[in-house]
Amino acid sequence: MTTAREPTAVPWRSPTVRVVFAATALAPLGVPLVSPALPVVRDAFGLTDAAASLLVSVYFLTGIVLSPFIGLLADRVGRKRVLVPSLVVFSVVGGAIALAPDYRVVLAARLVQGTAAAGIFVTTVTLIGDAFEGVQRNAVLGVNTAVLATGAAIYPLLGGVLATVSWNAPFLAYLGGLPVAAFGWVVLEETASETGAAGRGTAYLRAAVRTLARRTAVVPYATAFLTEVLLFGVVITALPFLLTESYGVSPVFVGGVLTAAEVVSAVVAAANGWLAGRLSDERIIAVGYVCYAVGPLVSWAGVSLPAVVAGAVVLGAGVGLTMPSVDALLSDFVTTEYRAGALSIRNSVTFLGRAVGPILFAGVAATTGYRPLLLAAGVVGVFGALSVLALTR
Repeated sequence: MTTAREPTAVPWRSPTVRVVFAATALAPLGVPLVSPALPVVRDAFGLTDAAASLLVSVYFLTGIVLSPFIGLLADRVGRKRVLVPSLVVFSVVGGAIALAPDYRVVLAARLVQGTAAAGIFVTTVTLIGDAFEGVQRNAVLGVNTAVLATGAAIYPLLGGVLATVSWNAPFLAYLGGLPVAAFGWVVLEETASETGAAGRGTAYLRAAVRTLARRTAVVPYATAFLTEVLLFGVVITALPFLLTESYGVSPVFVGGVLTAAEVVSAVVAAANGWLAGRLSDERIIAVGYVCYAVGPLVSWAGVSLPAVVAGAVVLGAGVGLTMPSVDALLSDFVTTEYRAGALSIRNSVTFLGRAVGPILFAGVAATTGYRPLLLAAGVVGVFGALSVLALTR
């Protein structure tokens, strides 16, 4: 809810907002840009499909493991000193992959690039949490999520076009992050509260745990994990197989469905500030879980192609509802000196969900098929909505 005097609009002229949105626009380059090039990379290096897929897996691995340490560093030395080097490393190492002599070098570079990407994810959201409060924070976080979703919708097309040139052409796109790094170095400033270290070593960790030691902290972290499990399990994994096997549609049609889900997610996320002026973040997340229930259940029960597509779009709307409010809740839970640490844990569970979702759904589907999994996903959505309401009463 908001008061009459509380700012609610996105301050588009703010240097912080401009840097954050520009950096966030680079983040989806990590996987959506490269995914269409996987077959070309496979053929260029004479790999199996499983070996080629490591290009994606190793990128997420470092984010799962190292995000908390990156958050600690951002709380200790400041957001700018983590974000700008992360942008430089992300861009330079990503671009250098185009010159890699063999696949082992490619994978090593992707490990390093994934670490830098975690730094971008953690610090951009933390900067928003530091700079804004209340409904305005929700508005900026919503647009930030919309930028992510828009990139995830557009970059596969760019990656596909570049991959027709050569296997390494998509990686040259990463060099576009260097101007953003320079812009951030010039316009971002560290606040006094950031440059003061928030304790050292175990003292920092103990204080951060005490700050998050509340029942309601389960809601944002569990939601971040389940959101990615459902998004990558249902929309990215189950529905493409269901669409092609049950309805015989083309890969282009499948890509259109995924793009539609991302576009709806972006539109809904951009409205988070408006929603936060009328509902609490907990209630917005609960509505998101309702979408997580309705979307898979519609796809499970539907006997027609439009029903399956509608289910994907509804689930995409749920992602747009939940993720800005998850970050807003976490930003509210902690003080500035521990905010990057709290949000870095969110980044870890997010990356973990992205890794678990496809493996879980594809593995179980080998025995059950995909339709029973859609039913199970819908039940998880119902349970999630009820749990959020119970934990936040």
